[in-house]
Amino acid sequence: MSAALDTRMPESQDKENSDPNQNKSCQQNGTTHEQNGHYKETSKCKRHCEYNYLEAVQEIINHGTRKSNRTGVDTLSIFGMQMRFSLRDEFPLLTTKRVFWRGVAEELLWFIAGCTNGKRLSEKGIHIWDANGSREFLDSLGHTQREEGDLGPVYGFQWRHFGAEYKDMHTDYTGQGVDQLKQVIETIKTNPDDRRIIMSAWNPPDLPKMALPPCHAFVQFYVTNGELSCQLYQRSADMGLGVPFNIASYSLLTYMIAHVTGLKPGDFVHTLGDAHVYVNHIEPLKEQMKREPRSFPRLVFKRQVADIDDFKYEDFEIEDYHPHPKISMEMAV
Repeated sequence: MSAALDTRMPESQDKENSDPNQNKSCQQNGTTHEQNGHYKETSKCKRHCEYNYLEAVQEIINHGTRKSNRTGVDTLSIFGMQMRFSLRDEFPLLTTKRVFWRGVAEELLWFIAGCTNGKRLSEKGIHIWDANGSREFLDSLGHTQREEGDLGPVYGFQWRHFGAEYKDMHTDYTGQGVDQLKQVIETIKTNPDDRRIIMSAWNPPDLPKMALPPCHAFVQFYVTNGELSCQLYQRSADMGLGVPFNIASYSLLTYMIAHVTGLKPGDFVHTLGDAHVYVNHIEPLKEQMKREPRSFPRLVFKRQVADIDDFKYEDFEIEDYHPHPKISMEMAV
């Protein structure tokens, strides 16, 4: 195997039991360092970045408004929250519980492929879309003629074929609609100061056709000092199950786009609309909040990849990931 291609600056070796308030850039005081005549900010976090997530969860549990919703399981909810994670010398895969990394990566590759067939993930042992693609769930939405597993024009379809007419999960949509992901990458390469480097999964005419309207709906990219940063607007944020996955997914997407455009990863900014904790997740989350964050892992690419469509799961390697044990929470459908 060829030598691994590290997409970030070198750092000292992580230690599982290291002090979470030391060592990492995300745990410093936002200091700056002179580089090539410019002062470059090395961190937006004053402590371990995972505290951004844990404190948001605590705020919702302490002060959230109890609300009902379509799932039948009430939530505690706060409107309008934001978290920031440095991507410069670590990868924000939460450590206070084990996050399903293979699921994160395979789902993102599924999005990038423009796929809407949930069975493709199920065949790989990733069942995060099974409930929304089930016969019972599709029938409940009125999609009685749709094949089981056909999720409709969800994320990947919107990223790669925005505006095309959706027929079914088997149709070849090559050349149809707007390839937003391709446009994002091309703009980053040719006009990195553009303020319109945006990708939207929210397409109102297609919403009734989707098994689930986009929760993570709108993403913008920003280039400065050779770094690529990403801001995600998530309209609906399930703090217990979904958000840890989303943090890792869009951080990985930022790494991948930075890789194919010759940039370094900068920050991931996560803006939440309805940030909520399901009431049946409160006790598991309280257990999680008792745990001390450990050093974030590193993400390494094993080979040079020029085209976003050429990435495979085997290209990614997570190093020094030493999380606390898994915490089970039930998904509300």
